[in-house]
Amino acid sequence: MAEIMGVGGDGALAGLPIEQWWHEMPPCTRWWTTATVVTGVLVQCHVLTPFQLFYTFRAVFHRQQYWRLISSFIYFGPLSLNLLFHIFFIQRYARMLEESAASIAHFIWLLAYASITLLVIAPLSNQPFLGTTLSSTLVYIWSRRNPDVRLSFLGLLTFRAPWLPWVLIAFNVILHAHWPKDEICGIIVGHVWYFFNDIYPSTHNGARPMDPPQWWIRLFDRAALAPAPETDVHAAVVNRDFAQPAVADVR
Repeated sequence: MAEIMGVGGDGALAGLPIEQWWHEMPPCTRWWTTATVVTGVLVQCHVLTPFQLFYTFRAVFHRQQYWRLISSFIYFGPLSLNLLFHIFFIQRYARMLEESAASIAHFIWLLAYASITLLVIAPLSNQPFLGTTLSSTLVYIWSRRNPDVRLSFLGLLTFRAPWLPWVLIAFNVILHAHWPKDEICGIIVGHVWYFFNDIYPSTHNGARPMDPPQWWIRLFDRAALAPAPETDVHAAVVNRDFAQPAVADVR
């Protein structure tokens, strides 16, 4: 699995006991990964069914089945290679975004923005399960913030990180003979965040419209330090300094 997207011998899963691997993940990634695995196991054991988990506006707001607002993001199917593939992407790319975020409050704010946006557009795109779309959103943001990182696909194709979302789309088109609307929606939602969070401030005197409000930061980061003074340094440069050491440069 690690070889698919160019993870070298220092990959996140290499030689680590499951318990140690689990505890080393940052909290949001840890619990998203855990919820995904548990949900897949419960469906595999017929304790739950996919019909109890998917999102529809009518089921949530007319029948008060509010758990679907969360369950649609944590179900990727029963135990299978496909589920392992999605777990790999969550624990790798969501983890690196969370570790490079200014604080846990900033990363949760990103998850809240992406999740709410996807829930709003889900009826338009007819997507009952949104976990893959959310994962694609995070992969896109990570890839744009790390333009110099090199990845390889199946050991055959080597490319820079910004091409990763498009390589995945091409792979889906070849494999399934149709355009994956979940990944396309993820790219659109991710690009909106990337533009206003990483590009817009450098061209508008440091204005950051996508930053969380102070009450949100206080809620999740009571012990956080005061924010650093605004600079003209592109946000992608700062995040890349954190993210690059965690990614293998595969040639």
